Amino acid sequence: MHEKLPQSLEGVSKTLLLPLLVRARESQRNSGVFKDDKAVEIVNNIDADFSKLVMHRHDEVAVIVRMRKFDRVIQDFLTCTPDGVVIHFGCGLDTRFERIGFENAEWFDLDVPEVMNLRKKLFITAAPHYHTITASVFETGWLAELELFKLRPILFAGEGVLPYFDNTQVMELFQRMGNQFPGCEMVCDAHSPFIIWADNLHLALAGIQARLCWKLKNPADVETWGQDFKLLEAWNYYGDDEPLMAPYRWLRFIPGLAKSSGIYHYKLGK
Repeated sequence: MHEKLPQSLEGVSKTLLLPLLVRARESQRNSGVFKDDKAVEIVNNIDADFSKLVMHRHDEVAVIVRMRKFDRVIQDFLTCTPDGVVIHFGCGLDTRFERIGFENAEWFDLDVPEVMNLRKKLFITAAPHYHTITASVFETGWLAELELFKLRPILFAGEGVLPYFDNTQVMELFQRMGNQFPGCEMVCDAHSPFIIWADNLHLALAGIQARLCWKLKNPADVETWGQDFKLLEAWNYYGDDEPLMAPYRWLRFIPGLAKSSGIYHYKLGK
């Protein structure tokens, strides 16, 4: 392995580092619910002080549960369509391909230049069906790289990404994907207006500059964005029997919170 990468955490988004740290720490817990050895390796190879990056256990659990649900959706997609194409946009420092990459599936990790440059310094994924794209998902030039796979089943997956953008940007992204790749699928997370307000307050108090923007009152609202757009699955944190959520499951009885945050799986056209 390379020498440790000297990396000041100044200027590096906490929203980029925290999910990585949560996966690494959970992997090292005696009672951890999964192992992500690659995340541990990456953290160990950054020469920086992570002690100030602290999350409450509830927030850690939310990150873990979200990660596992995204993994399952992608695994199910590739099980049903082994020749499928996954575009993991806003990939950050995630190790999802290492966790669930399928032999015949084409996999694209996509993120903006500063993230991809850091990612390339920390680890290299060498596999014939693995690709990286350096771009914002809201740009259009990178779509040409998918033309070769246009006739194959396609899943776009964005975890912890779209809520940071406004409604118009998100709606146009869905419409662009549906027009360019009819019948493709999209899985993403979203929150109600109240949760957006509460999370932004939490981010401000934590000294994190990022702010959430896109609000989704009803996941079925996305069906009005395009012809034959269909909600395939709506999953809510407090409505599931995920064991990690057991201490917080009582929140399902509070109307404003029961379905306030979720992960939603769509089919965009025929």
